[in-house]
Amino acid sequence: MTASDEISKSSEKQEVLPESLPQVQRIEKEDVHLAAEEGFAATDSHGVPIIEFDRLAERKLRNKIDYMIVPTVSLLYLFCFIDRSNVGNARLAGLEIDLGMSGNDYNVLLSIFFISYILFEVPCNLACKWFGPGWFIPFISFGFGACSLGMAFVNHLPAACGVRFLLGAFEAGMMPGISYYLSRWYRRSELVFRISLFIVMAPLAGAFGGLLASGILSLSNIGSVHTWRMIFLVEGIITMGLSLISLMTLTDRPETARWLTEEEKTLAIARVKSEMLAQTTVLDKTNRKKVWLGFWNPAVLATSVIFLFNNITVQGLAFFTPTIVATIYPNYSTVRKQLYTVPPYVVGAVFEVLIPALSWRLDKRQIFFVPVALLTMMGYIMFLASKDTSVRYAATFFTAISCFAAGPLTNAQVSAQVISDSARSMSLATNMMFGNIGGLVATWSYLGWDGPNYPIGNGLNLAASTMILILSVATLLWMNWDNKRRDKVDVSRKLEGLSQAEIECLEWKHPGWRWKP
Repeated sequence: MTASDEISKSSEKQEVLPESLPQVQRIEKEDVHLAAEEGFAATDSHGVPIIEFDRLAERKLRNKIDYMIVPTVSLLYLFCFIDRSNVGNARLAGLEIDLGMSGNDYNVLLSIFFISYILFEVPCNLACKWFGPGWFIPFISFGFGACSLGMAFVNHLPAACGVRFLLGAFEAGMMPGISYYLSRWYRRSELVFRISLFIVMAPLAGAFGGLLASGILSLSNIGSVHTWRMIFLVEGIITMGLSLISLMTLTDRPETARWLTEEEKTLAIARVKSEMLAQTTVLDKTNRKKVWLGFWNPAVLATSVIFLFNNITVQGLAFFTPTIVATIYPNYSTVRKQLYTVPPYVVGAVFEVLIPALSWRLDKRQIFFVPVALLTMMGYIMFLASKDTSVRYAATFFTAISCFAAGPLTNAQVSAQVISDSARSMSLATNMMFGNIGGLVATWSYLGWDGPNYPIGNGLNLAASTMILILSVATLLWMNWDNKRRDKVDVSRKLEGLSQAEIECLEWKHPGWRWKP
């Protein structure tokens, strides 16, 4: 079956092709390859695709992409999150004592990471677009693996802070970079589930990281390296090895995929392009106006603020779950405490995939923020209302069930609210930049003098989840209102006199654009 057989035109949709798009040609069945070529838009002026795709061919292609792309980036992100959060496991194994830390020194160590993480978020994702994710993602993976390895040999707090700063700089490009990379391959509705398949590695990193740390700590030494230093040594070496393998296996974009036939490459490009209103190329050159509108976008900014509040909880769990478990079960051994951090993460991982799977099938994202916020609120109400160990341990499950799912939802949502590749690279970087401001707040959410029940930290997380509920509902109502307002606009009149280049730069200001709740 050729791409010409897989894709057929919709003559009814072609009748609404606007005169203001001179480069758009009426695509005949035998010339369907033009839909994937530069210089031809694959939508009408209302964003409706002018071609239709064979669903069976799409499903076969999507499955092939799933098998070849998702496992590699998921494994890299697993060790990205392990290398970030293993400091919590090392803390239980004596890191603070060996480095002479006291008071709020541990919080300072965590904060240093997020300062560089925030600063390098946007530059990293623009660099990812410039160099190509097939090269950039393995490079930064090797970098943060080397930083994790370096933590095994620090002897005082300033050195540890320096390594953590570099770790943040390298890891800044991972979540937005992988999300952007996947957007080159998947439709808008499909993207949320695929993002969840790599972000699910965050809670799994908590579970697997606890198990791995327990196993490593059962060793007496690795050469001259002892105790908590062995955690950083082993995990850093594994990360560096995986990054070198990914350099040879990670395909940059459909055009360079040796494992796709020419017909499959054409289909892969054309179906992504069919959702890009007025765009004549899938991977455009970086355009300043598009980049700016990828940031200055009401839906992107609102979603990014939601992710900011959500990340207070996510990063707080990553860094402080071992500490929280230790306060619930203070008489347990260090290894047993590590093992008790595993079950909440496993349950959280299941729901992090389940909720985005529902989002994919319904092609809705905004509405799912509501149950996420409500379940997180329930968990922190339990923390605040009870001192019973069983209740407080159960609360960790409620927070893990809900909060991790917001990562793929927010990244998919900001990707869906822009049109061009340039704007998408910026919108994803913006979401992560705001999110990691929340991560910076999280490093100060659980302070030693607030223990063992941590009412301030738990109260902060309750307030954050409440804000998520308010913002998500308000944004959903605004999207629906603005879409109804746009329905009354005469698109053809608004586009009169504009060149194709000017139309492509309109982004969300295009009169035919509709928000995707």
